[in-house]
Amino acid sequence: MLTNPGSAVLRRDFTASLVVFLVALPLCVGVAVASGAPAELGLITGIVGGLVVGALPGSSLQVSGPAAGLTVLVYEAVQTHGLGTLGAIVLASGAIQLVLGFLGFGRWFRAISVAVVQGMLAGIGLVLILGQSYAMGDLKAPSSGLDKIAGLPGLVSDLASDSQALKAFALGAGTVAVLILWKKLPARVSGLVPAPLAAVALATGATAAFSLPVAKVEVKGLFESIQPPGLSDFGGLVDGTLIGTVLAFALIASAESLFSAAAVDRLHDGPRTDYNKELMAQGAGNAVCGLLGALPMTAVIVRSAANVQAGARTKASRWMHGLWLLLFAALFPAALGVIPVAALAGVLVHAGGKLVPVRDLGPLWREHRGEAVVLGVTAVAIVATNMFEGVVAGLLLAVAKTAWETSRVQLDVKDEGEGPIHVRLTGSATFLRLPHILDTLEALPKDRPIELHLSGLRHLDHACRTALTNWADRHNEEGTEPVQVRGEVVAVAG
Repeated sequence: MLTNPGSAVLRRDFTASLVVFLVALPLCVGVAVASGAPAELGLITGIVGGLVVGALPGSSLQVSGPAAGLTVLVYEAVQTHGLGTLGAIVLASGAIQLVLGFLGFGRWFRAISVAVVQGMLAGIGLVLILGQSYAMGDLKAPSSGLDKIAGLPGLVSDLASDSQALKAFALGAGTVAVLILWKKLPARVSGLVPAPLAAVALATGATAAFSLPVAKVEVKGLFESIQPPGLSDFGGLVDGTLIGTVLAFALIASAESLFSAAAVDRLHDGPRTDYNKELMAQGAGNAVCGLLGALPMTAVIVRSAANVQAGARTKASRWMHGLWLLLFAALFPAALGVIPVAALAGVLVHAGGKLVPVRDLGPLWREHRGEAVVLGVTAVAIVATNMFEGVVAGLLLAVAKTAWETSRVQLDVKDEGEGPIHVRLTGSATFLRLPHILDTLEALPKDRPIELHLSGLRHLDHACRTALTNWADRHNEEGTEPVQVRGEVVAVAG
């Protein structure tokens, strides 16, 4: 008996939406708290990311929510200007994204190295593992990635001395174990219930059965938290004091979302992202978040990867996850209140681990060592700074690597003992190869005529042009015949 393909797709999207909901819940709450805002505002942004952005064209499987990469900027904006002004900033940022998408700037974000994408995924995975390891023990994680690493010995000490923290950590570790072992169960069991749903349900049941003293998810008054910005909150936009902050929000949120889109497209074989439409969708989402006084949003690679890995096929999983956030946060907050934070942290630790390409690192290092370096630098930079700065560092290194590899020049010197010495340059002569070029030319005899053949060069940059001219002038000052240049790329003969 043949199954209905449409119902099979809907079933996969339904289960994927539940998985994304479980991943999104702690992210929404955690980003809000780290940003100095009420947890409910993070949930509102997650709901908008699902119901609004999830229904718009752009990317079919990418999931949006509170912007972790903007945490520091949001915190500073809240502390300096207040929550009301934050809404105005987010609204203006969304408007800028809409304009950028309309003008076609989104497609420029397609120019990103595969190694940078892999490094971005690995870096975010490491940040998740480090940060959520503290949350598994109901402990507060340090703010920066380096501080999280430095604090690991203290984490071990706290777990050893605090029985309550140790119980919470054991619950989180048990959640990770269930997630790893779930796929080893018979298909009729593992295929029926998504692993994250089963793991969280088991952890919640164990918490209730053994009365474990662990922290639970806390959500209060979702609709009461909505505070649209007033006219006075737009004053900073009028007098220009907030323009820099708005531009930073818009550019960083756009970059994170579209870099994430490039990464998500490499995780599945479905429809590719329309970058301009995705940028406009993100702008529309941020405009709505601004009107509601919520946090700014970006596409979130952790949710998106979970969505793909859970088997989603269409955008239905995106808006359904937003629907679950709305239903539980608004109508059934008590249902969320029984879920232990340590279990959700375990889900995130497992999700982070799946983003780190451990198995691919060895072959990549053996076959493409430069790409492996770019991947590693990007990942480390994200851990040490943040996603945006880490990706920029990776991109700069990738550009430098490409420039070095494409700037290949070969010098062939033919000296028959008498008559002119023939020097032939082929390839691309750029400033990166100047030491090699000048070392070869300056080692030539200064009392012999030289013919320099440049017709084999594909490219000669200004630095090399100037260096060749200076070398020829110095050689000509020795009183020998002037350097003769063959080829039309440049004239260096004095």
